[in-house]
Amino acid sequence: MKRALLLLLLLPLAACNDLTGQGILKVGQKAPVVHTKTLADVGNDLGRITSYHFPNPAMYRYSEDVALTLGKPVIIEFATPAHCTECDEQMEMLKMVMAKYGDKIIVLHMDQYYNPEAYRVFKVRGEPWTVVIDKNGIVREIFPGRTLRGEISPVVAKLVAEPKQVVKPESVQKDKQAGQVAAQ
Repeated sequence: MKRALLLLLLLPLAACNDLTGQGILKVGQKAPVVHTKTLADVGNDLGRITSYHFPNPAMYRYSEDVALTLGKPVIIEFATPAHCTECDEQMEMLKMVMAKYGDKIIVLHMDQYYNPEAYRVFKVRGEPWTVVIDKNGIVREIFPGRTLRGEISPVVAKLVAEPKQVVKPESVQKDKQAGQVAAQ
């Protein structure tokens, strides 16, 4: 009886689109494009764009749609620090990544209170949720949950070193799968 009840409870999970934590957005796809609020849009008032207590204004310089056109890797952090302790830690880690790579990357912070449209377009399923996009606008990595600097730094280093080129989204996924098979 307990086994049947457990199966009934787990059955809805089997119907989910993806149990890997990536949600509906997939590595290798073109990143969704959405206009998001910038610091300029809110009269340079950080309190009207983030619930984070120690924000870096550079994270709010560009709208996501503009950032994707600048030919740099883009990290989008979906986090609402006002109600998420891990989000606060994630934001601190990203400030360190920004300090290391400077103007070679763009880091955007999307707070659910102030940029809910970005959450909807990216189909974010939790917080923190980190999406790493290459210079060509292709999603290269998705980190659901808290991410360590040691996990994200190698991804960023690789993307910073890569030249901007025309890449078909499917080829990125095939390259990633081939790397995973080779590592096994």
